[in-house]
Amino acid sequence: MNKSIKILINYIFGPVLFVILSISIYHQIIQQPDLLLRWQQIKKSWQDPFFIFAILLVFVNWGIEAIKWKRLINPLEKITLLTAYKSVLAGSSITMLTPNRIGEYGGRILFLKNNNRTSAISISILGGISQLMITLIAGCFGIVFLTTHQIPMDLAKYVNPLILIISSITAIILLILFFYHRSFINLIEGYGKIGKIKNHLSMLYLYNRKELLRILFYSFFRYLIFILQYLLLLKVMKVEINSMTSMSLISIFYLLMAIAPTIGIIELPVRATLSLLILGVYSNNTLGIQATTFIIWIINIVVPAIIGSVFVIKNKLYNDKFY
Repeated sequence: MNKSIKILINYIFGPVLFVILSISIYHQIIQQPDLLLRWQQIKKSWQDPFFIFAILLVFVNWGIEAIKWKRLINPLEKITLLTAYKSVLAGSSITMLTPNRIGEYGGRILFLKNNNRTSAISISILGGISQLMITLIAGCFGIVFLTTHQIPMDLAKYVNPLILIISSITAIILLILFFYHRSFINLIEGYGKIGKIKNHLSMLYLYNRKELLRILFYSFFRYLIFILQYLLLLKVMKVEINSMTSMSLISIFYLLMAIAPTIGIIELPVRATLSLLILGVYSNNTLGIQATTFIIWIINIVVPAIIGSVFVIKNKLYNDKFY
């Protein structure tokens, strides 16, 4: 890579990312309906212990992801927990610019040595698959629970057997790929140009099923924190839905968000609409539902992305010399 391109990446990409995120987030917020009412609702609630606890869980949430990333990357490169934390936050910023957050690895590899970055991509994807599997499986259980408890007709058109079937099949395929990835890598070896990517997947041979189960456990624990945050904030915002039904609805919400085609920096309207369609069937507290969704978006997505973009600015993508 020539000197001019390196300068462009090192000194322009980070600041531009920060500006794009900031402007996009600002416009999404000011264009929200009933913004003043939501803000007043939030101001009334911010001293509630449940509200504070939900905020504190953000640090636990990203801490778990940092531990998971540190463990995943350990066979390739030894990094500190602090570096892992910066990595996942940087990943959360860059992934805001990609469909369904598929570009997360782009930020995480910034904190690795240059010669390890290509191999780290497949490792990051492995971690992403573990989180997606948990989301799909939990969402399927949520659909089954509501179906067995006479799901309301207003919700049935969004939560139907087709979604359950597609999600279940996808989850099963991902589980097979996750735990039998070695067989998959060996299978593609003989397929011409496709087989060449085996070199980039070779690091995955180092993960046995016991280690993969640990990674899956971290993903599950992190998912529980997402659910708990939502439950706490719904309670703070006076959205009266019983706990089991709320957990099922939230799991379905996260399932639909995972499969809906969105881009992180413009997904707030999708989140607001979808949460109202799902939770609104069981509660007429529209303001509380949307305020909860707004807070979740801010604390779990916006704040980490902004902080991560600062880390991207501070860390040069290519820290080697130009000669």
